Formats: sequence, C-alpha cells, structure tokens
Amino acid sequence: MMHTSKRYVVTGLRGQVVQCLLENASRRSDVEIIPLGRPELDLAAPRTIAATVESARPDLIVSAAAFTWVDLAEADPETAFAVNSEGPAELARVATALQIPIVHLSTDYVFDGGKPIPYVESDPVAPLGVYGRSKLMGEQNVAAATEHHAILRTAWVYSPFGRNFLRTMLKIAETKEGVRVVDDQIGNPTSAIDIANAVIAVGQNLLTSNEPALRGIFHTAGTGSASWADFADEMFRISAANGGPSAKVIRIPASEYPTPAQRPANSQLNCSKLHKCHGIVMPDWQVSVEYVVKRALHADDLENEKFGR
Repeated sequence: MMHTSKRYVVTGLRGQVVQCLLENASRRSDVEIIPLGRPELDLAAPRTIAATVESARPDLIVSAAAFTWVDLAEADPETAFAVNSEGPAELARVATALQIPIVHLSTDYVFDGGKPIPYVESDPVAPLGVYGRSKLMGEQNVAAATEHHAILRTAWVYSPFGRNFLRTMLKIAETKEGVRVVDDQIGNPTSAIDIANAVIAVGQNLLTSNEPALRGIFHTAGTGSASWADFADEMFRISAANGGPSAKVIRIPASEYPTPAQRPANSQLNCSKLHKCHGIVMPDWQVSVEYVVKRALHADDLENEKFGR
C-alpha cells in the first residue's frame, strides 16, 4: 500500500517549535512540515492568511507562531491581540472551511498562579497581563471557530534554537561568575523538541480518529516542576560536567527583579489528560534539559541565530 505523508502547515519560520518540527519531520516519511510566515502569512494581517494557507494544501494546521514577548505586550496590546487572538481565529476559520483539524499552542500564563498545586485544564482562567489575556482569547476564538481542534498549553519553552532562557543563561555564564535568578516562581521547563513530538502525535490522532476526547484543551509541558533558579542550577551543572560555561545561581525573589508584566507565582501544569486521551507522556524536564544543554554547547552559532516562536 502506498504511504502518503500528511502535510502539517505551521505558522512561523524561525520559532523554536517550528525548527523542532522541521528537524523531527526530516527523520520520518509520514509527516511533511510546511512553515509559513511573513511577509506571505502575517498573523497581524488576517487578510494574508486564508489564501496562503489554502495554497499550501494542508492536511492539518499548526498554530505555533505568537507574540511571546510578555513584557512588550504590556506596551503594545494591539499587536499582541492581533497576533495571539485574531490570527488564530482566522486560522481556525480556514481549518473549518477546509474541513481539517487545527493544533493551537497556548500558554500557562492563562492562569493567575494562585493555586498551590498544578493546574488542570478545567481550572478557572485568570490571566495577569496582556500576553496571557491575548493568548486566552486566542484559545477561545479557535474553540469557537471549529470543534476539530486541540489546544496545547505549554510553558517555559527552551530549545537548542533561537533566544530562550537556557541559551541566555549559558551565554551569561561565559563572562560572569554569578547570576541572579528568580526562585519564587514555579513552573514546568519544557523543551520545544518535546512539544514538537507531541504536536505531531496529537495531529496524527486528530487525522485518524473522530473521537471527541481527542479534541479540546490539553496541558503539554515537561514532567516535574522547578523554579527559574532550579532550572538555571540544573543547566549549569550539566554544562560544567560537559566542559561548558557555568555560573553560581544567586536565588532572589521576583520582587527583586521587577518586570512590566506580572508573572504567575505557580504555573505548574498537570498533563495527565494528555496521557489519558492521546497516550503522550511528556519527558522529565531534567532529562530534556540535559539533551538540550549538550546540543547547545556544540552549536557553533550560539549567539547568531535569529529567534521567534
């Protein structure tokens, strides 16, 4: 029987998840990743979306690109809502018109951080800032436009690609002996490699089954929790063990590192629904950090890559 690959059209060209999806698909024959981005597809200009996506003949749409600069969103809510809310709404409308599923990436920042234990999908949402509000509206818009969706909330994304906390910390450690890192915000460090694996698996499930349980919102983050300081400590430990840069982590409260946008104190995500419905277990965050640190140490262009998600 002839084997046909499925075409996943993904928003964004240089983002961490897009790069990891492309890498994943390069090793397999059943999935083809078609990244679409500016200027041909601009999430802030909805009129560019439908024709561009339709011409790529997708079997499934992955809404991965977003305005992820949390602090800048406070100063530019118009762009944040355009990219994170209106863009995904149009993508979902296109999915409906083409009668195909959509996988939309969202965030832990839809929660206010007041819960003492990990959040489940049905917990009340109460974003603290513009970024979280814009992403929540994006979720709501996607769900309203099509039932054929999976919304994957993830958190604290890092990878060997682009600009992210892990690569920033390793760069700082090249020239500084100590680094101040917030220790009273808790979440799930999540490798974009693991997100890409989950996106492909969820997409395959949506394409092969009409089971309602496969649709809806799913938490998709690294297993186990950490503070930002714990995260930094672990990456420096691995880096030092592999001959890379390392620095002493000076643990500070968030109050000593003020930012324009307020962050949730606890944004841990419980991912048991993803396992129950899709059969996906997200790897332990320490295991994924070790793999990514080792790759980052061997990247020749650590400081030269462009970024975005």
